[in-house]
Amino acid sequence: MHKKLFIPGPVDVRPEVLQAMATPMIGHRSKDASALQRRISEKLQKLFFTQNPILLSTSSGTGLMEGSIRSCTAKRAVVFSVGAFGDRWAALAKANNVPYDLVKAEPGYPTLPEVVDQYLATGKYDVFTITHNETSTGLMNPVAEIAEVKRKYPDVYWLVDAVSSMGGIKIPVDELGIDVCITSTQKCIGLPPGMSICSVSQRALEHARTVSFRGAYLDLVELYDYLIKKDYQYPSTPSLSHMFALDLQLDYILNVEGLEKRYARHLEMAKVTRAWARENFAVFPQTGYESVTLTTITNTRGISVADLNKKLGEAGYQISNGYGELKEKTFRIAHMAERTIDELKALLMLIDTIVAQM
Repeated sequence: MHKKLFIPGPVDVRPEVLQAMATPMIGHRSKDASALQRRISEKLQKLFFTQNPILLSTSSGTGLMEGSIRSCTAKRAVVFSVGAFGDRWAALAKANNVPYDLVKAEPGYPTLPEVVDQYLATGKYDVFTITHNETSTGLMNPVAEIAEVKRKYPDVYWLVDAVSSMGGIKIPVDELGIDVCITSTQKCIGLPPGMSICSVSQRALEHARTVSFRGAYLDLVELYDYLIKKDYQYPSTPSLSHMFALDLQLDYILNVEGLEKRYARHLEMAKVTRAWARENFAVFPQTGYESVTLTTITNTRGISVADLNKKLGEAGYQISNGYGELKEKTFRIAHMAERTIDELKALLMLIDTIVAQM
C-alpha cells in the first residue's frame, strides 16, 4: 500500500513529474542538454528571487552544504545551529579540515540576530552558516533580522541551508544578501531525492578562488567556471532524469499554481496543524519561530509515537517520530510540496481517532 507521506522528505510526487523522470536520455554534452540546464537555471532564479548564478549538483543537499563551507572558508567559519541539521554544518567543516566554531541554541530556540552580531564583531570569521528551517525541531530562523546584522559585515559570507523551506515560503535571496542558498529536490519543490541546488553570489565565487583546497566534485568554483565555459553544462555527468522533471515541475510551481498561492497553501496548512497541536498536545519550538513547512509537536500525552505511526500506516498514512534525542518526546507532521489542506485535515482527524483508542 502506498502511504500518503507527511514526513519532511521525501515527499509524494505528482504523477506528471514521475513520468517526466522517464523521458528518454539525451547526450549530456549536447545542445539540448545546455538548453535544458539553462532553462532550469532561469526558472530557479525566479524561485530564489535572485540574479545570482544557479548551480545544480547530483547529490543531496548535504553535498552542496559540504561544497560551500569548504569552498568559501579561507579563514574560519562560525556555524549557528538550532538542531541536528545545523550540527551537520559543523560535522562537514570538521571532516574537510575547515576551521570552525559551533554556536548552539537551546532546542526549540532560534539563532538570535544579536548572537550573530556578537560573533561576527570579533573579526575572526569570513563565513557564517544558518539553517533557515530546522526539521528536527520544527523551527524557522529569523533570516530577515539576521540579514540586517549581516549588512554590517561586508567581508563575511553567508551560507544558508534552505533545503526544507525553499518553495514553501518566499526567500528573497538577493534582498537578504545571502551568498550561498542551498536547497534540494525532495522537499518543498516536490521531486524525488537525488539533486541539490544553490545560488551563489559573484563575490562569494571570487572569495572562493582564494581558497587553496576546495575539493573536486563539490568545488563551487569549478562548477561555475565549467557552466560558463561550456554553456550550462557540468564537469561530471548529471542526473538528466531529475532535470527533465525539474523543468516540468518549475513550470507548474511558477505558472500553474503560482508562487503566492503555493506560499499561502503552505502557511494555511501550518496554521491548521499548529492549532490542532496546541489543542491536543503542544508545539515544540518557541512561539513566533514555528516552521511553515513542518510542525514538531511535543508529546505531552506520553503516547507511543511508534504505535501511532504503525496504526497510521495501516490506514495509508505516515508521519515522522521525533529526530535523534527527541524521538518519542516529539513527533513531526510535514505539510509541504503538493499536500493539500483537505488531506491534512483527514490525517489530523485520523490521529484523533487513533489516540482516543490508545
